[in-house]
Amino acid sequence: MGRIGISCLFPASWHFSISPVGCPRILNTNLRQIIVISILAAAVSLLYFSVVIIRNKYGRLSRDKKFQRYLARVTDIEATDTNNPNVNYGIVVDCGSSGSRIFVYCWPRHNGNPHDLLDIRQMRDKNRKPVVMKIKPGISEFATSPEKVSDYISPLLSFAAEHIPRAKHKETPLYILCTAGMRILPESQQKAILEDLLTDIPVHFDFLFSDSHAEVISGKQEGVYAWIGINFVLGRFEHIEDDEEAVVEVNIPGSESREAILRKRTAGILDMGGVSTQIAYEVPKTEEVAKNLLAEFNLGCDVHQTEHVYRVYVATFLGFGGNAARQRYEDRIFASTVQKNRLLGKQTGLAPDTPFLDPCLPLDIKDEIQQNGQTMYLRGTGDFDLCRETIQPFMNKTNETQTSLNGVYQPPIHFQNSEFYGFSEFYYCTEDVLRMGGDYNAATFTKAAKDYCATKWSILRERFDRGLYASHADLHRLKYQCFKSAWMFEVFHKGFSFPVNYKNLKTALQVYDKEVQWTLGAILYRTRFLPLRDIQQETFRASHAHWRGFSFVYNHYLFSGCFLVVVLSILLYLLRLRRIHRRTLRSPSTATVWLEEGLPSQKIAGTL
Repeated sequence: MGRIGISCLFPASWHFSISPVGCPRILNTNLRQIIVISILAAAVSLLYFSVVIIRNKYGRLSRDKKFQRYLARVTDIEATDTNNPNVNYGIVVDCGSSGSRIFVYCWPRHNGNPHDLLDIRQMRDKNRKPVVMKIKPGISEFATSPEKVSDYISPLLSFAAEHIPRAKHKETPLYILCTAGMRILPESQQKAILEDLLTDIPVHFDFLFSDSHAEVISGKQEGVYAWIGINFVLGRFEHIEDDEEAVVEVNIPGSESREAILRKRTAGILDMGGVSTQIAYEVPKTEEVAKNLLAEFNLGCDVHQTEHVYRVYVATFLGFGGNAARQRYEDRIFASTVQKNRLLGKQTGLAPDTPFLDPCLPLDIKDEIQQNGQTMYLRGTGDFDLCRETIQPFMNKTNETQTSLNGVYQPPIHFQNSEFYGFSEFYYCTEDVLRMGGDYNAATFTKAAKDYCATKWSILRERFDRGLYASHADLHRLKYQCFKSAWMFEVFHKGFSFPVNYKNLKTALQVYDKEVQWTLGAILYRTRFLPLRDIQQETFRASHAHWRGFSFVYNHYLFSGCFLVVVLSILLYLLRLRRIHRRTLRSPSTATVWLEEGLPSQKIAGTL
């Protein structure tokens, strides 16, 4: 066998020869297989390289995202850096029925992504405590003396002014939002109180405070704000980053021609205050709901983006709060007992030795009802089941399907694929005395409530004196815990028709160490357009530095493409050599042949 001399396209100094005799057999007989194996090996190597790189990149990004969320929760309890000029501030005053509270919020500069919301948090002082202050009584107490309202609220604003850097005051929005206590006042009295605030506050404080920043919000608004607040803290408005997260497919109203959006499943809220009770949860576009019970809004800063468009059912029930319900119950007791005494000639409740036996008070406790100068004496019997039965008519349920309290329409809830959080009285009833806040279990709660109601008042007082209950639980809580436990249970299961085996209710005061208030949702909604300025600046910078925008992904694709070109060039080169080799084998000469690429076969034979 002769030697094969190869020059091809190489320079003359690179000429070399290969002896087929000295080579392994596989190079002579299986060149086609070698080429196929080479192609497969190159493809597998490239695929493996791509998978590893992309997995590492996105896995690292995912871990970074999760770490950032964890870090945000940790840093959220750190003291606010008031020396940072990029930190912005906002103030919300919650003027409730029993008192007013001021909340100071802060947020860093927006990241420029129009799909992300502001990262709003509660401001914390040097001791890492939330900047919150409460005063009493409620603002509605000044209905007959509105000129005193600005003096009443001034300590709250001074408190906020001390914590917010002076240079930031003029750009810090102030919202004074009044709830149930003000709603029950005549409109003229509401207007007089608000006018005093709008007139006097700008004289003494430099906060950003316009006419629309002081108002009496509706129960519907309050419910929406509470829903926004809890879902924001839970991260339900963020992008989907984990396959284990519960997601829903949402069709946005008004965008029938677009595909459905896949986003995180939001949580519903239940909030029972002293005067009213609220429920709010997201409903699909296919569910028809009356306008007065439906809130459709866009949390995003761009009205053309539908990623943060939500459709929420909200219902508020005045008179169904814990304290208001007890008042209604006592009014009914007083009226019915007086009527029975008159008809039957009895003296029930008119003297301490002939008290009215109240199943909704702890065993053997004594209480009184004062009405129209008359006193009715009560004594508790601590019968939880009888208490529930007694208060059921106060739900005002109808025989119609899909209705809740007061016969109000309630859209269907997919109990197997839903999650609710209960606040205020839902938390106080389960935690303050029974010490079982968190995941709600109807059977466990019922047993604990029965045991509490049936315990003698003297024993409950002894436990209270020993500090066995929550630190903020007082004697008023102990006295009416039995009634409020029964009321909460009936509202949840009979009023809102949640099954007794429902496992996805969490009663909470704090989520991720944050006290979740509707005020958080209020400032998030009212400042939703603020990121537009930062987004425009980011867009301007990006347009002048576009070359910096090549990410690792694009560089990776470029490298892969170059790699493929090189592999294909090598394969084509080998195929060319094989073709020349075959022509040489068919030649009659056995002498050493120098093959020069591009010569026709007959000329090659002549030069040999």
